[in-house]
Amino acid sequence: MISISTVLYILLAVFIFGVLIFVHEGGHFLFARLFHVSIREFAIGMGPKLLTRTSKKSGIAYSLRLFPIGGFVSMVGEDEESDDPNAFNKKKVWQRLIIVSAGAIINILLGVIITSVLVCAKPVLGSTVVAEFAEGSVSYEAGLQIDDEIIRVDGQRVHIADELMYEIMRLGIEPVDLTVIRDGEEVVVKDVEFPIMSESGTAFGNQDFKIYAERPSVGNIAKHCLYRSTYTVRMIWESLYDLVTGRYGIQAVSGPVGVTEVLTEAAQTSSFSFFSLIAIITINLGVVNLLPLPALDGGRLIFLIIEGIRRKPIKPEIEGYIHFAGLAVLMLFMVVICVKDIIGLF
Repeated sequence: MISISTVLYILLAVFIFGVLIFVHEGGHFLFARLFHVSIREFAIGMGPKLLTRTSKKSGIAYSLRLFPIGGFVSMVGEDEESDDPNAFNKKKVWQRLIIVSAGAIINILLGVIITSVLVCAKPVLGSTVVAEFAEGSVSYEAGLQIDDEIIRVDGQRVHIADELMYEIMRLGIEPVDLTVIRDGEEVVVKDVEFPIMSESGTAFGNQDFKIYAERPSVGNIAKHCLYRSTYTVRMIWESLYDLVTGRYGIQAVSGPVGVTEVLTEAAQTSSFSFFSLIAIITINLGVVNLLPLPALDGGRLIFLIIEGIRRKPIKPEIEGYIHFAGLAVLMLFMVVICVKDIIGLF
């Protein structure tokens, strides 16, 4: 039987997921209002309306819908022709580019802010300097030494412990070359092997040494904020690439149900894990929405860029059909993932 505390954590996770959607759609909404675009509805969630309120001043309907898997800002002239002088399609291309990209960008900025706060809250920060090897360490046998400062993993630059661990996990399933600073000189340690661990059928390299800690300072905090944020964005792009190329199977993909489950588990573990996961999820939401796929913000940006180059828009009917087809495929994919996540619960 599910405990009351677990139910509360689930409700908290659903609430956080709704907040991230609100932030995303709020980005579109704020810039649409800034550029005086006529708006029909601002909605959180999809499906039937649970609550709705229409502003007497602006005529905008604010809605909460049944399924917390998304949201939207319905703008006049977004997918159809309109004679309204304030319709979306009547605005300049650069204004529409800002409106369409605002949601994803604000999600990413929120993730960067949360990451920065977490870094500032940590009593110690991780360097990339080797401090101690585990017993029987294969990386030590390959030639890595204590006090080596690792600066590259197979050519990929690393600056902080989080980056180092991620690159070893991703690239360390095969022997890698480690570039280190040793006694003030740059040395390449060839064909370093790491232990392999497996999770959900996917192999990862396992870092078999400990690193020195760095005490927080203004410079160190700024460095960790910058590189933890940039590596998170890169991690998401590379995860998408690994998914497409087959390294990760469909079992590695989570929808709202799976995300809620993981958020619930993180909330029960520690506040640091919980907010770290929120940062990753909101950055992921922003990055994925910028993919150049129909129905996503990135797909709409492609049409706007084409319009800017051609000096005239593609026919709204054609763009509408493409986005509709993309939305249908996206919703089908979401249904499959949700069913997979629900089955996984049992």
